[in-house]
Amino acid sequence: MITGLAVVPRGEWSEAADTITLGADVRDRRRMAMVSDGGIAFLLDLTGTRRLGVGDAIRLDDGRLVEVRARPEPLIEISGRDTDHLLSLAWAIGSHHVAAEFSGGHIRIREAEGLHEFLEGLGARIERVEAGFDPEADIRRAQLPPRADGLPAGFPDGSADAAP
Repeated sequence: MITGLAVVPRGEWSEAADTITLGADVRDRRRMAMVSDGGIAFLLDLTGTRRLGVGDAIRLDDGRLVEVRARPEPLIEISGRDTDHLLSLAWAIGSHHVAAEFSGGHIRIREAEGLHEFLEGLGARIERVEAGFDPEADIRRAQLPPRADGLPAGFPDGSADAAP
C-alpha cells in the first residue's frame, strides 16, 4: 500500500497530484487509511500526531503530493461593529472553548447550543454559511510534549500528562 510519510506545509510545495477533502474533525492525525478525491488509496503514517492544515500537502512514499482541503460544513460566521468589537466577541467565544477560525474580519464557529443567541446579545452579526472549516490549533495540545503511552498530548485521562 502507498504510504503518506510526511506533511509539507502550505506554501512549501508547488504541484499536487491530487487533493483530499477532509472535515476539521479528522485533520489531527498520525495514522489513518485515506483515499484521495481522485481515488489514490494510502496509509497516512506519520511519526507523531499532526494537524493537517488546509493547503498542506501529504507526501506519499512514491513522491507524489496530495493537497489537503477542507470539507464544507454548516458554520456560523460572526462579525462585529469594528475591530475592537470583534476582539471582544473573540474573547467571549474563547471562554466557551469552541473551535474557531479567524479570517477576513470575521470569526467562524460551529453552531453550539445557546452560543448563537449569546453572541447576538453582545451585538454580533450572525450569518449561517456552508464553508470549509480550518480552526486554529488547540494551543494547549500544541505546546505539550508527546506522551509515552502513545495517546495524543493533552488527552483528558486524568494523568499528569493531561492538559492543564
